[in-house]
Amino acid sequence: MIRGIRGATTVEQDVEEEIIQETHALLLKMIEENDIEASMVASVFISATSDVTASFPAKALRKIQGWKYVPVMCMRELDVPQSLPRCIRIMLHVNTKTPQENINHIYLRDAVRLRVDLVK
Repeated sequence: MIRGIRGATTVEQDVEEEIIQETHALLLKMIEENDIEASMVASVFISATSDVTASFPAKALRKIQGWKYVPVMCMRELDVPQSLPRCIRIMLHVNTKTPQENINHIYLRDAVRLRVDLVK
C-alpha cells in the first residue's frame, strides 16, 4: 500500500540557506516520526508558495544520506488569496503497512495552522 505523508513548514525570508535548512528539518522529522527508509519511498512532491524563489526546496532531500535515488519534484503551490505566505509543503509517497490513522503528518513553524486537527 502506498500512503501519502504530508508535511509543511514556513520560512521567514526567501533566502536559499533558510529554505534548505527548514525543508531539511521538516523532512528529517517526517522520516523520524514515521520510521521511513529511503527504499520505502516511491516519490516525493514538494511545493512552495510563489514567494519562495531563492532555491529549490528539493535540494534538502539530497543532503540526507541514502536518499540519492529517491525521485523528487518541486512545483509551485496554488496562488490562493489569503493563503499562508512563504510556505513549503511536502508529500511523501511511501510503501507502508501502517494504517492511515497511524500516519504522522508533520506541520512546523507557522504551518501548524494549516491542519490544527493533525498536529500532535
